[in-house]
Amino acid sequence: MKSLTKQQWTYLVLTAGATMGLVASFWQTLEKLTLLKNADTVLSCNLSSVFNCSNILNAPQSSVFGFPNSLAAVAFFVFMLSVGLLGLTGSVLNSRLRLTYQAISLFFVGFSFWYFWQSIFNIGVICIFCIFNFTGLLMINGAWFRLNYRDYPLSKRMMNKLDWAVAKGADIFFWCLVALVIVLEAIIKFA
Repeated sequence: MKSLTKQQWTYLVLTAGATMGLVASFWQTLEKLTLLKNADTVLSCNLSSVFNCSNILNAPQSSVFGFPNSLAAVAFFVFMLSVGLLGLTGSVLNSRLRLTYQAISLFFVGFSFWYFWQSIFNIGVICIFCIFNFTGLLMINGAWFRLNYRDYPLSKRMMNKLDWAVAKGADIFFWCLVALVIVLEAIIKFA
């Protein structure tokens, strides 16, 4: 069996993140449909007073674009999964296309960060599906950074510094730091 290249390993991380997000988003969509059929039903994602997706799914923040956010997430994660599988099988993607995918992913991670803030501080609960979605988004964004950073319009000096930082794992540390901020938000609110 042929071993994976570094680029394929990065696409594997992207694919794993997309798969995790897709499963969570799809399940969240099913829970929203269940809630629409019967507003009094107890959802499987209602684990406690802190982890309660019924409150989140009924909040206006869960339908920012006029339809459930989870539907946009399903479309996004399906798209990222297909791109991840293409890269995993050895396909070469144009750098402009990869940078566009990264920009879309950054939009979704920013939106997810806002949504987490809303759910924790305005709605007052945490959605378990959102945790998995956000984790998948961080994995996807980390992978896109690794795949694209050499295509950024930076000076040779800055690129050398960025190469050094990536070699030391500073990008992975950054994405873990973003996840830690979310965890600290929840601890501050619910501890």
